[in-house]
Amino acid sequence: MGKILANLRNTVTLSAVLALVFLLGYGIHYAKGNGGHLDTIYWQAVLRFLHVLSGIMWIGLLYYFNFVQIPQMAVIPAEHKPAVTKFIAPAALFWFRWAALSTWVFGVLLAISRGYFIGAVTLGASDGFHVPQHTFIGVGMWLATIMFLNVWGIIWPNQKRALGIVEVDADAKAKAARTAMLASRVNVLLSIPMLTTMAMNQTIFG
Repeated sequence: MGKILANLRNTVTLSAVLALVFLLGYGIHYAKGNGGHLDTIYWQAVLRFLHVLSGIMWIGLLYYFNFVQIPQMAVIPAEHKPAVTKFIAPAALFWFRWAALSTWVFGVLLAISRGYFIGAVTLGASDGFHVPQHTFIGVGMWLATIMFLNVWGIIWPNQKRALGIVEVDADAKAKAARTAMLASRVNVLLSIPMLTTMAMNQTIFG
């Protein structure tokens, strides 16, 4: 067991295999009560699982940057900062931006498969504002979309300059670092109300 846990790839592979066993188990159980076949409901459950898994990675890293890395950078001795900026931050940003993309894609696919995408995108206007769950989840989806666009359109391009992945002068690097930080704080600001709509909507409206 120690050999598995000592290697991240092996650990994640084993975890994914165990998750697949549960997915298959749910599929078998669901099919037994559904005439022996899997329908849209099962695949919606799979999409929700992938949406949540990606979201945990995305928001977890967002909180890591804002609650751990950014505050600690101010007290890390100058000679040690390259360990963060050259190695840790670029790796974290890789998982951060792709987790944002996959969270958004799986969320959109889930909304389409469940039939509320248009209602949510229009914040309930397409339903004459008679379906409150569409308005609530629509707000959450728009907040998540703003956050996703923020990651790819502002945070990542500016972080590339701030970390030296893209060469710029010292003033441009400092400006990029501040811009990326402020954009990241915007995402922290939006994340809690966004998560509130996601969690409450599923519980209250089903």
